[in-house]
Amino acid sequence: MKLITTNKKAYHNYNIVETLECGVNLIGCEVKSLRKGEVNLADSYCKIFNGNLILVNCHIKNYDKGSYSNVASRRDRRLLAHNREIMRMLGKVKEKGYSIVPLKMYFKDSLVKVEVALVKGKRDYDKKDAIAARDLERDVQRTLKEYS
Repeated sequence: MKLITTNKKAYHNYNIVETLECGVNLIGCEVKSLRKGEVNLADSYCKIFNGNLILVNCHIKNYDKGSYSNVASRRDRRLLAHNREIMRMLGKVKEKGYSIVPLKMYFKDSLVKVEVALVKGKRDYDKKDAIAARDLERDVQRTLKEYS
């Protein structure tokens, strides 16, 4: 597995309930841009439309050597998942406060995969508590390293 990008903003803004690995329906020039790492998952999300899982607002930069085969950089891309997995996520999204966001994009062998997650939004005080806990853990690790 070769990691292309992660959505760090999603880990900060949401509590992750469950994850799902999906394939992505891409065009050749988009794959070449992904190999160069020219993708941004920030502010992207997933929606379910006509029984398909769609990745919305993901920016994949146009490949500089691709001419007529380049497509819009922020186009909607279809994610490839089993129908029962999509319907299970749809049932949970209809509940209040749940969303589907992409967490990571990576190569698995020669295929591009996206890890999407069913998430629930964090409150501001939850974010502050998470930051405080992370800082405390870092201080403990630093102190233990000094005594070793």
